[in-house]
Amino acid sequence: MTEFHLYMAQRLSALVMAPFVIVHIGVMIYAIQGGLSAAEILGRTQGSVFWFAFYGMFVIAVSIHASIGLRTILGEWAGLRGGMRDGASALIGLGLFALGAQAVWAVTA
Repeated sequence: MTEFHLYMAQRLSALVMAPFVIVHIGVMIYAIQGGLSAAEILGRTQGSVFWFAFYGMFVIAVSIHASIGLRTILGEWAGLRGGMRDGASALIGLGLFALGAQAVWAVTA
């Protein structure tokens, strides 16, 4: 991918993430103010296709956004270039996706 395509992918992933962040924060505020326990929250999310899809898409957007951002940081701050920078950022993105997917599965399955 060219730098322009990566730039646009990061901006689009931010656009996708914004409503997810707002809904997530709203749900967390509602849960905390409502005094819901972890068990009660899991009781509402487990088996829910909606929450699986919601948080699954959130994880995908975050993984893309963060790995592109870290690619830039690795280039500017760590001085990595080319394949080393791209490989490291791709590995980080895959790691974020794997951890996020595991969390989504644990909460919704």
